[in-house]
Amino acid sequence: MKILFTTIFEYPHAGGLSTHISTLKKGLEERGHQVDVLSFSDFNPVKRKVYAQAPGFFLNIIHKGKGQVLNDQRRKNLLVTYLKERKQHYDVINSQDIFATMASIECGLPTVSTVHGYYSFEAISRGSIQEHSDEDQYIQKQEKIAYKVATDVVSVDRRISNYIKKLSNREVTIVKNFIDIEDFNPARQRYSDIKTEYSIPEHHKILFVPRRLTEKNGVKYPLLALNQVLAVHPDTTLVYAGEGEQLANLKKLSMSEGVADHIKLLGAVPHEKMKYLFEVADIVLVPSVHSHGVEEATSISALEAMGSGSPVIAGAVGGLKEIISHETDGILVEEKNVNALAQWINHLLAQPQKGKQLAQNARKKIEREYSHHFAAKKFESIYKNAVTSYKV
Repeated sequence: MKILFTTIFEYPHAGGLSTHISTLKKGLEERGHQVDVLSFSDFNPVKRKVYAQAPGFFLNIIHKGKGQVLNDQRRKNLLVTYLKERKQHYDVINSQDIFATMASIECGLPTVSTVHGYYSFEAISRGSIQEHSDEDQYIQKQEKIAYKVATDVVSVDRRISNYIKKLSNREVTIVKNFIDIEDFNPARQRYSDIKTEYSIPEHHKILFVPRRLTEKNGVKYPLLALNQVLAVHPDTTLVYAGEGEQLANLKKLSMSEGVADHIKLLGAVPHEKMKYLFEVADIVLVPSVHSHGVEEATSISALEAMGSGSPVIAGAVGGLKEIISHETDGILVEEKNVNALAQWINHLLAQPQKGKQLAQNARKKIEREYSHHFAAKKFESIYKNAVTSYKV
């Protein structure tokens, strides 16, 4: 089959959406399919800036949120222009956001819409629009339309599936997130210079937070727990890999908590380097929280950690509760509970064998349930059904 992934966002970028696309693309190509990606990055840079970025930027200064909606609409229009010229080259579109779904439908193409989260709620969580605003209502309306008109809809966990059903009365196929199990494999990772590259003290214990620095990811809570950890394990460094609107807040907190010397904010880290940071991590932290109705899905970061031989401590929210069995293949802690988080970190640092056993069990689960091979086979079946039902 000839498959096109579409999104109004940039690709590649640092984040789970980009990882999902790249990993599924690899799995489908290994099964003999042609897979292309069309994203905002593929359009003329001048047109991107003048048509789909600058107008919204200035409009947001006048009315926060209106610029966000305007830019999303204009990005969709750019997708429509390309798809009308190229649609004969593809059998099926797999859109990765609601505006990309609308673009595909407008061009008359069979469209599988993959839903990674709650579009309006996440825009509120990151501060792009105001809750209960006209923009919020507009985006929710677009969500409802997109889910209704797509040929098929795929969600990455059960909560999102239930949300889609409630919003649009649409049946949904669930395909949980997945990883490249060959790429994230503890038996293969041996890059001993990664600590030197990122100026991490060689003898320090590493707490690794591989998260975009946004509110729903709960990134401030490991920092707030760090003093309790340092009191027991003083040679410890907390490492963040990611960017986002919480960066300034983390810097401020590290100063007020007096732990700035034990924090590394690496910014965006290339995906190929992430596996080596997982390798040296003593514990990976995925401290997600509820934020404006948003919950973590089946976190790709958590899956990568589970596949990489590192023990995981995660917030007991959303899809994380679906992928981690507490004290069997990871640890779940109550969201925002700084004391519980610190206690579990200290416990695993003091008992590395327990962490090792959790990591070994997690790797077995990943191989069994979260392989990109399995996901590619499932999506292949979904695409074929979409093409058949669309033609009928």
